[in-house]
Amino acid sequence: MAELLLELFSEEIPARMQAKAGDDLKSLITNGLVEAGLTYEGAQVHATPRRLVLSVEGLNAKAADTREERKGPKVDAPQAAIDGFLRSTGLSLEQLQRQEDKKGAFYIAVIKKDGRAASEIIAALVPEVIRKFPWPKSMRWGSGTLRWVRPLHSIICTFDGEVVAFDVDGIRSGNSTRGHRFLSKGTVEVRRFEDYADKLHKAHVIVDANVRAESIRHDARTLAMAQGLELIEDEALLKEVAGLVEWPVVLMGDFDAAFLDVPPEVIITTIKNNQKCFNLRDAKTGKLANRYLLVSNIVASDGGKEIIRGNNKVIAARLSDAKFFWDQDRKVKLEDQLAKLDAITFHAKLGTQGERVKRIEALAGEIAKTIGADVEKAKLAARLAKADLVTGMVGEFPELQGLMGRYYALDQGHDAEVADAIRDHYKPQGPSDNIPASKVGMAVALADKLDTLVGFWAIDEKPTGSKDPYALRRAALGVIRIVLEYGVRIPLRGVVSRHIELLFQKLLSSGLVYELDKEVGVLQDEAGLSHMRLFSVRLLNWQPRRSEEFSIVFHNEDYIELPPGNSTVTNLLWFFADRLKVYLKDQGARHDLIDAVFSLGGQDDLLMVVKRVEALSSFLETDDGKNLLAGVKRAANILRIEEKKDGTTYSGDVNPQQLIKGEEKALHSAITASSAQARKAVENEDFEAAMKAIAKLRAPVDAFFEGVTVNDKDQTFRVNRLRLLNRIREACAEVADFSKIEG
Repeated sequence: MAELLLELFSEEIPARMQAKAGDDLKSLITNGLVEAGLTYEGAQVHATPRRLVLSVEGLNAKAADTREERKGPKVDAPQAAIDGFLRSTGLSLEQLQRQEDKKGAFYIAVIKKDGRAASEIIAALVPEVIRKFPWPKSMRWGSGTLRWVRPLHSIICTFDGEVVAFDVDGIRSGNSTRGHRFLSKGTVEVRRFEDYADKLHKAHVIVDANVRAESIRHDARTLAMAQGLELIEDEALLKEVAGLVEWPVVLMGDFDAAFLDVPPEVIITTIKNNQKCFNLRDAKTGKLANRYLLVSNIVASDGGKEIIRGNNKVIAARLSDAKFFWDQDRKVKLEDQLAKLDAITFHAKLGTQGERVKRIEALAGEIAKTIGADVEKAKLAARLAKADLVTGMVGEFPELQGLMGRYYALDQGHDAEVADAIRDHYKPQGPSDNIPASKVGMAVALADKLDTLVGFWAIDEKPTGSKDPYALRRAALGVIRIVLEYGVRIPLRGVVSRHIELLFQKLLSSGLVYELDKEVGVLQDEAGLSHMRLFSVRLLNWQPRRSEEFSIVFHNEDYIELPPGNSTVTNLLWFFADRLKVYLKDQGARHDLIDAVFSLGGQDDLLMVVKRVEALSSFLETDDGKNLLAGVKRAANILRIEEKKDGTTYSGDVNPQQLIKGEEKALHSAITASSAQARKAVENEDFEAAMKAIAKLRAPVDAFFEGVTVNDKDQTFRVNRLRLLNRIREACAEVADFSKIEG
């Protein structure tokens, strides 16, 4: 077994592209080898700023020989058909074999091909991969036509220690490369990966990115510890820096302690983003230190003094800018920044950020009432939550939005809970992010996410497939996590419906073109007098070449509200159900049970949905649950067949006088009792008790199917028994739609 060694040596490859490029190189080469008939034992890929390296071990020296049998025409077929078969196989008539079956004699072509040598396959495959390599961005240079991420200088390609010769746009493959740009001289000749890695290490190149990263981590921790400091760990930065150097050397710099008056997150972000340096904190106090660690790519003759001096100078300038923004932003109250939001478009169809803030403020107040938060604090936090978007600091560092709002709010004397809510209203931004710390923060975070979801649902900008440009799935998951992790009770249907009303009032008042399509109903007051006319409204300028219909209530042709049952609300609730399935599936729950609960209708309290799903799951794990599920499905199947055959439904009342058998009488009594008990338990939100009530049906249902013939010859008894089966289905629907449950 031999080894393929491939190195593509170029100018600096952006660190963010290296890992993906390595994976692409590995898959393209190994897949191509396998498709050509070669097998291998393993492959490893590495990347440095100036090279992609692939080693394929245990590679066959030659592809396997192939033998193909191809059935041809009959022996007595027209000569043209036989000639065509000969041309397609490349054989002569004498080389064909004859076989016979029931239909007569026919020709068989046995085509044998010798497997190609691995070196021949590699010589054809590698140039093709290089020319078609999927860089996200690439360039041409000189007079050549080859595109690469940066100018490609040389190619190592050896198989079993010998050079595989080929040419790519004038670059001939060989077995030599270069070491570190500054710390080595001349070329390095190699044969296999083992001596390649060893010789490059001597030439001051660490080939393995993971080894470079661990070297940086170790040296950084050691250097920090020696000064009584701790490294502020940052895995993303560590990975990026490891992609910027081939021979990492960790050095420590410092900056003026006066800059520590600026919020620590600003300093950390400045040093990290602008200089790719690591921040440090005091090991005793835990506070940010006025020192940092940088990673050099050379071993400097002066011990790195000039490198440190240069970085200190740049960081001082960057921190001066940050301090300027901090000082200037604090001169303007957050309330005074709000007017600027009216000039910032949130979305062409959803208005400005200023208009959105007003909607979020109203919604936050409503949610605060529901969850027991301070309403005025929630409304104030919502009103100020986006104000930092127009500050100089957030303009420079967008990732600090929310956080800077908190600092400005505290500096201006606002309540700490309001300030924390401003910081937390974007949370959670991912599965590992925390939810807001207070109820006020939860109210604002929920309002922000629900406004986003309602708005984009209203203008029909929903996620499709893998595309979710407005992060609506993340917003829905954020709502779900806040509700479930803190145990918040929110009636989503009412909240969403009222927010859509607010949104549509804005849209209609700002020039949305519509026409009253037709009157679809009348709303009456308690005296029975009509006072609101219900119309279907056609929106004419909603989207190009498209119109949408919505039901809206008008009074004297002035817009008032959307009636319940609006399809936008329903669709959004089902989106929440879908996201809840994803969330609970990660927690080990069954998605079909979520469908079974949501299908009942009116299930808009996510916390209660989950509790009901948990109770249903526990119930179905018992013997009573499993057997009752089987019985209910049997009843549903019989009903479906008979209703389809008869062209009717059997949803009428059961006539007790026509129940002649003990089993059907017992079942009818059990259903009546269990339904009432289950309904009362559900009203009291005691889902475990509701399941126990339904479980009492298990024995009567089993006895009914054993002792009673549903499709009796007497149509009176048959219809009554089918209605009894429907009552089984209706009774179970008090807790869940059993037809949605698998198994």
